[in-house]
Parts: sequence; structure tokens; C-alpha cells
Amino acid sequence: MFGIALTNVLITIFYILPGYVIRKIHVVKEQELGMASGILVYIGTPFLILSAFLDMDFSWGLMGELGLFFLISLACQGAFLGILWLLFRKKFSHVYYRLLCITSELGNVGFFGIPIVRALFPNNPETSCYCTMYMMSMNVIAFTIGTYCLTEDKKYISLKSAIFNPTTLGIVVALPMYMIGARHFLPAALLNGIRALGGLCTPLAMIILGIRLASAPVTDIFKNKMVYPAVFLKLILFPLFAYAVVLFLPLPASFKATILVLSSTPGAAITLSLAELHHSETKMAANILILSTVLCFITIPLLTLLIP
Repeated sequence: MFGIALTNVLITIFYILPGYVIRKIHVVKEQELGMASGILVYIGTPFLILSAFLDMDFSWGLMGELGLFFLISLACQGAFLGILWLLFRKKFSHVYYRLLCITSELGNVGFFGIPIVRALFPNNPETSCYCTMYMMSMNVIAFTIGTYCLTEDKKYISLKSAIFNPTTLGIVVALPMYMIGARHFLPAALLNGIRALGGLCTPLAMIILGIRLASAPVTDIFKNKMVYPAVFLKLILFPLFAYAVVLFLPLPASFKATILVLSSTPGAAITLSLAELHHSETKMAANILILSTVLCFITIPLLTLLIP
């Protein structure tokens, strides 16, 4: 699994290069990223979810596993966030500590995690559906507590914000289509179109990251000591914490392995997208995302060595 993980991580990181180049030759400007981020969040994400479910035949057993995966992934993220809050609550007036908390468990689960999980478990298509449950639990946190941490506006901590977000709405559409077996009667051209829009996510997310990387001196990212604690928490401590939670539970091996892989993904593109949309701490969010993405080509393959 080490070699498969390393290869797919490097391929995903390779997508950064086109964005880096077009920014350096001034084809696009950094200020134009807001529109691309909006396309990624509100169009790409729902179709990524839909395409995952349309690759599966309906099973009540899988429905139960998906519900359990959602609850466990939500509990892992919530518990880790709670621990960090207890440690840093007296410093929450400083935006860095609020950002540290949310970036430590919000990972690039869909755009980065799904391709790696699919490569690691080609004979277990249900793992892609597991990923969508993790995406949903992560977005419940991202669009509530995460957005609050970026804006300090408590209106985002609401049931409405938790439910009405692109990931949840994507699942609301995908689940009924999965249950009625839509993959068997939808035109092949339409299915291919859905998969194409879903497949847009990973390259677009990495291209945006490449543009961001080219917009600032690389040395500034590596010299910023404030970024390293967040990256350590995200790439090492949180995945070990999440894997420890499920390791001894009576769950399928692919279930536990998917939790580990998804928890070890680099900083979430949604964090940067929300920072772009709300014009809040974009530079710090981008630096954490960039550095964690660069370093994950070491940490993810090493963590897969824990998988039996």
C-alpha cells in the first residue's frame, strides 16, 4: 500500500504545476480565485458525491455502514476540536488559534482523499461512499464552527448552516438516486457527464492551490513558524487519534483504513475556499494548505504502513 499511496499522492500534487505556471506567466490573477473557489464548492462537490453513489448498487447493509461512518468521523473531528479548544480557549481572541483548531481536522477528503482511497481499495467501491460521509461530517463542522472561526459571527453556528451546504445537498440528491438504482436507467452520456463534473474537483482544487503558491514567495511559507503546529496536528496527530478511535472496534478493515487515510489528508480546500468567500485570513489558510499538501507525500504513505 505504501507504493500505491505514494504514487497517487505525487500524481495529485502534480496538478499544482499548471496553476503555478499560469500564475507565473500572468494568465490569471490571485484576485480571480474567488470565482474558481465558488465553482469548486458549489458545483464540483455535489457532482463528486453523486458520481460516487452512482458507481454502487443499493444495499441496506451499506446504508448502515454509511450512517456509522458519518457518526464516527463526526465524533473524531468534534472530539479533536474539543480537545484543542480546551487547550487554547484562553487564546481564542487571536485568530491564529481559532484557525489552528479548524485546520487541524478539516482535510482535503474529497478532492485529495477519494483518488487515494480508490487506488488503495480498487475492489471496494463502497470506500468512495465512505468518503462522502466523511465529507458531509466535515462540512457540518466547516460551515458552522469553521465559518464562525473565520468570521467570528455566531449566526453560522446553526442547524441551517449545518444542513444547507453543498455537500449535504449533494447527498440529499445522491441517496435517492442510489436507492432506486438510477445508474441502471440513466443514459450513459448523462452518467459520463456527472462523472466528468465530479472528476473536475481534484485538478481544479490543486490548480487553485498552485496559483496561490505562485502568488507568494515559497520561502515565506516555509519560514512562517506559525504554520508548522497546524500542519503537525493535521498530518500526524489527528490521523493517529482517529485511527486509535476505530482500531479495536468490530468494523470492516476497509472502514478503519479509510478513516486513517481520510484523516491524514492535507488541509481542506474548503477552508481556503471559505476564507476566499468571506475575505478572512486567506494568507494563513493558504499557507497551511500549501505546506500540508507538500509534506503529505511523506506522511500519507508512511501512515498507510499501519494498515494490516
